[in-house]
Amino acid sequence: MIEKLEALRERYEALSQKLADPEVIADPGQMQRLAKAHSELEEVVTAYMQYRGVEEDLVTAREMLAETRDAGEESMLREEIKQLENKKESLQQQLRILLLPKDPNDDKNVILEIRAGTGGEEAALFAADLFRMYSRYSESRGWKMEILSTNPTELGGFKEIIVSIEGAGAYSALKFESGVHRVQRVPETEAGGRIHTSAASVIVLPEAEEVDVTIDPNDIRIDVYRSSGHGGQSVNTTDSAVRVTHLPTGIVVACQDEKSQLKNKEKALKILRARLLDKAIAEQQSELSQTRRDLVRSGDRSERIRTYNFPQNRVTDHRIGLTLHKLDTVIAGDLQEIIDALILDEQTKLLQRAEA
Repeated sequence: MIEKLEALRERYEALSQKLADPEVIADPGQMQRLAKAHSELEEVVTAYMQYRGVEEDLVTAREMLAETRDAGEESMLREEIKQLENKKESLQQQLRILLLPKDPNDDKNVILEIRAGTGGEEAALFAADLFRMYSRYSESRGWKMEILSTNPTELGGFKEIIVSIEGAGAYSALKFESGVHRVQRVPETEAGGRIHTSAASVIVLPEAEEVDVTIDPNDIRIDVYRSSGHGGQSVNTTDSAVRVTHLPTGIVVACQDEKSQLKNKEKALKILRARLLDKAIAEQQSELSQTRRDLVRSGDRSERIRTYNFPQNRVTDHRIGLTLHKLDTVIAGDLQEIIDALILDEQTKLLQRAEA
């Protein structure tokens, strides 16, 4: 591990020198590439330098302990050595995690799709609750959310809503949200006070850049039509809605939220690129061993991953057996504790596999 860390430190220092080179500064493209590579190494190199500092402090403290004849100083040095050894062990664990292979999509932005499942209007209202939950969580992280497509219902729910989320760490945090989310509560429309169970599905896709997915214009069919709102009422008097069909795969994306046909087309193509990238990733993963697939936490989207029980103010993530009795704050966007637990679970399994 130390040899690898030393190589990364040398690479980091070489990049630091290049970033100060006037020729590199004058080339925006090269500057951006080198700055990205430098930034990716910064966390692991910083932790490694801290680790080296602790090791040096341990050597000094042990030498002083061997030489001292003062009982008070000896006691103080033994306590210092104990603290340094604990810090060293903690940094070693941190470095092992930082050296784990990274998901190449972790730095990407997100296309988030939420669809109402079983439960009729109550499921659509729950889909709207999930949208607000992710919207508030994104806001707390400083991410930018943009609505790409919606299919609203009369009571303020969504049969489907698709959004893009831009910001550092968006996919690495939200990729664990893919799956079926189940809600247990008394619907607003329920006169008898009975608890109903409804569900909504969430799909989290890494946003695909044009360099990730090339779409041949001959492979798509674009249809335009007049957009409509609640009950079929006209949203626009022109044919601004766009439906894009990818002929080789049969994937269809429709967007009608914008009054501009061009903007609807751009949004539809953004969603299409993300779905095509996701399809390619899924095909690649299907070739992996079962052991490796078990570690891919974006997982089976038909899997029930989480239950939101309103009467008990309880949220349970079934993948890791985590139960929190603070549904009110979670549904208001406080997702970090759940996401941190899921990340830790994935890291633990990856470490176990690496050490096996």
